Amino acid sequence: MAAPLSSWPWQNLGSLKYLLYGPFIAQVVRLWMHGERIQDSWCFHILWLSALRAFLHQLWTSYSNMHFLNLRRRILPQGVDFKQIDQEWDWDNFLILHAFVAAMACLLLPPSFFNVPVMNSKGFITALFLHVLVSEPLYYLFHRFLHSDFLFRHYHSLHHSSPVPQPFTAEHATLLEHLALIPIMSIPLFGSSLIGHGSIGLFYGYILAFDFMRCLGYCNIEVFPHQIFETFSFFRYLLYTPTYHTIHHTKKDSNFCLFMPIFDFLGNTLDINAWELQKKISSNPGKNVRVPDFVFLAHIVDFSAAMHPPFVFRSFASLPYSLRLFIVPAWPFTFIAMLMLWAWAKSFMVSMCELKGKLLHTWTVPRFGFQYFLPFATKGINKQIEQAILKADRLGVKVLSLAALNKNESLNGGGVLFVNKHPNLRVRVVHGNTLTAAVILNELPADVKEVFLTGATSKLGRAIALYLCRRKVQVMMLTLSTERFQKVQKEAPLECQKYLTQVTKYQTAKSCKTWIVGKWITPREQSWAPPGTHFHQFVVPPILHFRKDCTYGDLAAMRLPEDVQGLGACEYTMDRGVVHACHAGGVVHTLEGWTHHEVGAVDVDRIDIVWQAALKHGFKLVSWNQKS
Repeated sequence: MAAPLSSWPWQNLGSLKYLLYGPFIAQVVRLWMHGERIQDSWCFHILWLSALRAFLHQLWTSYSNMHFLNLRRRILPQGVDFKQIDQEWDWDNFLILHAFVAAMACLLLPPSFFNVPVMNSKGFITALFLHVLVSEPLYYLFHRFLHSDFLFRHYHSLHHSSPVPQPFTAEHATLLEHLALIPIMSIPLFGSSLIGHGSIGLFYGYILAFDFMRCLGYCNIEVFPHQIFETFSFFRYLLYTPTYHTIHHTKKDSNFCLFMPIFDFLGNTLDINAWELQKKISSNPGKNVRVPDFVFLAHIVDFSAAMHPPFVFRSFASLPYSLRLFIVPAWPFTFIAMLMLWAWAKSFMVSMCELKGKLLHTWTVPRFGFQYFLPFATKGINKQIEQAILKADRLGVKVLSLAALNKNESLNGGGVLFVNKHPNLRVRVVHGNTLTAAVILNELPADVKEVFLTGATSKLGRAIALYLCRRKVQVMMLTLSTERFQKVQKEAPLECQKYLTQVTKYQTAKSCKTWIVGKWITPREQSWAPPGTHFHQFVVPPILHFRKDCTYGDLAAMRLPEDVQGLGACEYTMDRGVVHACHAGGVVHTLEGWTHHEVGAVDVDRIDIVWQAALKHGFKLVSWNQKS
């Protein structure tokens, strides 16, 4: 049985909890419709302040997850995983609680109490004194009390269950803890108002400053230069740092203060290594940063998908991508951000995780999908990919894998361009198509006798056709080029060439129920497939699900092994823990320690080798997981 006041009254409402703001919104709308000043309504200020506080937490969380800016100053190096994100999903419960407590105060206190000016400088000075002399020591004592055996087990352990501090972690606590924090936080505000120094600016300023400092402590990025605390040594007792507070989350028995370490000093709970660690991180940024063993070089699909990385909306990134209404208003800002990234013209890191002792990064090229099909953009895109490869080479990355459009045949020959241009690369460039082919082939029914293949002479199409014909499966290869067909056919063993057939029309496949789609097909072209057909595909973008009497496979993908750590973002439309097969292929290349480049044409003889290596390391077909 849960301890009293450990859960929130609206915890089962899900997103419907935001309807609790309804009375405040209704009151503001009523005033607006009657032509009254909504700025004079406490409902307006409660709503506006709640929105500002949520925005402040979001900004800090975005900054915390901008690994391309702050990786060198991270305190705890591991990534935030799905478990922590789910635990902190309702981090904003405290805002609803504070809104209702503020409403009760407005109803119970006399109206004269809130008849305050917009600004009163004396109020800020009074609030500062009350905060230092009353709120800080009260919080320190309360926090230490929470670490007593009973309260920690039943209440405060929830807050400490998050392994990596983030700004949202600051508010991830039980109802009891937030109820106790309200009076501690309110003393400077109400004390200043009672002596006549209150103001609207004080309410906004103090509350937002309080949240800002909380987010600062939980950001997991050391933002202060150590010189400040060496030049002004007393500052170390007046202002805590992110490193100082992170120590509390790792050791739990020290550094209990709210914002001022002097109370830990007075209470003999100060960790003496706090400033030494802070100096180490801030004076040698990046010195102890691990070089990734593997980098997956992705690209941006479109404007809305550009808002899917963790540094935009952490919760949104932790779910498979789909177009949501709440991101539509952000499109103009996304466009401006992308213009800035194009001007910067460098790949940047978006996520990281760890698998079997190997550090895996995902970088992205700041280009949208449609740009890859513009002839005049080819040179610029290849330059950005090349810069990313050379950067990985300088860092000491072992393997770099290219995402779908970054290895386009017409763009760079599946990575051949870069390997030929830089023959002395230490980083291995991998297109991952060998495992992609293996995934597609192993998703086919074991008893398949005939397949219809579009995109038949592409890198993947060629490999699939040659593999199947060796197993005496009849392959109808859709291509208008007899020369390209014959080139592929001649690669097959003489006794297997009869299993490869050139076709030029979709009508030819009207009795074949296994289609492998490597070139985008229209709904009209799909109509030639017989009922019950399954469309396997390796085409980007995926084909439309037009036929109700047929089934459609997703793009080739694999589920990562269960021991992956620090993974908290979905790869585009893939489920949690699922990555595109080319991504998985690069990871397998790293885990196996292979030293060859995997570029250009797929080596058909290696398809089974790569497949068995993937299974050995715990990778699974997504379809297997669905069946189980």
